[in-house]
Amino acid sequence: MQAGRLDQRITIERWDYLRDSNGEVIQDPLTGETTQLWVEIARVWAAVEPLNGREFIAAQAVQSEITTRIRMRYRADLQPADRIDHEGTLYDIQSIINPRSGDAELVLMCKAVAG
Repeated sequence: MQAGRLDQRITIERWDYLRDSNGEVIQDPLTGETTQLWVEIARVWAAVEPLNGREFIAAQAVQSEITTRIRMRYRADLQPADRIDHEGTLYDIQSIINPRSGDAELVLMCKAVAG
């Protein structure tokens, strides 16, 4: 992977419980309810590549709404339930690909979602 191609900042977010400074889940004292929200896991450099016509048609055979490919350095903690924020555009991760199982980079096939 060429580091120069990773020229855009993305934020990886995870759906998690609201926590206090000690990492404890915050509960409403009256109801005991907890609050969940998207939490920033990391900000990393990536290449965000909208799919061209041929790639989009090929991707449709697998997932009908894949619109973007995101390449980034390998992270063992990334999960399909996470999402990506790129300059205010949010992307759901449809698949995580570890090319050649080399643990050098990840290719995320994503679809844009409404904010």
